Amino acid sequence: MRVVLQRVEEAHVTVDRATVGSIGTGLVVLVGVTSTDLRDDADYLCEKIVHLRIFPDEARKMNRSLLEAGGALLVVSQFTLYGDCKKGRRPSFDGAAPTDRARDLYDYFVERLRFRNVLVQTGVFQAEMQIHLVNDGPVTFILDSPRK
Repeated sequence: MRVVLQRVEEAHVTVDRATVGSIGTGLVVLVGVTSTDLRDDADYLCEKIVHLRIFPDEARKMNRSLLEAGGALLVVSQFTLYGDCKKGRRPSFDGAAPTDRARDLYDYFVERLRFRNVLVQTGVFQAEMQIHLVNDGPVTFILDSPRK
């Protein structure tokens, strides 16, 4: 699995101009699933996301986790994270998991994040979405599960 984390002051996602998920301070989490990913990959990334020390402390140093900062998560599926642009001009998405497998692991990932007592909002799986955010910092990280 691969995630892109963006620390935000606020964010929301819309589908057909209707807001389907909205948070204040926290992280936008873009999630890509590949065909070899397992629940262990989701568990690893969930743990990493909520404990990664990327929020500022009183001295403005990145020293607090999402849990310590009281932040929320806006989780959005994004199969294009496994787009391969090495050949030609059109990306190949052969590395992305098939839809049913990706949906199952994405749903599991969201469920495991909610289990950690974090406010979790989501987009709509496989929908055309618009993400509106105020990036804080800007602070952006890319995380892969360990087997990648």
